[in-house]
Amino acid sequence: MSQQATPSRRQAARLAAVQALYQWQEGAHGPGEIVEQFLKVRTGEAGEGGMRRDADRPLFKDVVEGTVANKDALEQTVSAALAKDWTWARIDRLVRAILLAGAYELVHRKDVPLRVAINEYVEIAHAFYDQGEPSFVNSVLDRVGRNARPSEPAR
Repeated sequence: MSQQATPSRRQAARLAAVQALYQWQEGAHGPGEIVEQFLKVRTGEAGEGGMRRDADRPLFKDVVEGTVANKDALEQTVSAALAKDWTWARIDRLVRAILLAGAYELVHRKDVPLRVAINEYVEIAHAFYDQGEPSFVNSVLDRVGRNARPSEPAR
């Protein structure tokens, strides 16, 4: 994830939240069930399906539950930030999960600086993709952030 060898507790929580949101989009389980699964069963699992034991659990829970609760508004916010030739349906499901979680923090977690929120989700995109997706995430979240917090500098 960033320059550090090991992600911070908050980075680990955000990564797990994106994975939980990805799973939720598959539609087989509700958000409460997925959160419980991560907190009770998948904590400490190795690989991309688990969550580190020391992850910031309240942040994980807030990002998953807050994103799900505000899904329609967040989808509209992200869709409005897309380039003209892009549609929500065209975006890969994992990228959607990253964008929704990032938009949730930008819109609803004013305690997290704009630059930090954007960078964290760009780093998550880098963990899964090595093509243009991290740049795409960066540009979309930058637009979302500028709209959500016009008085806060992005850089």
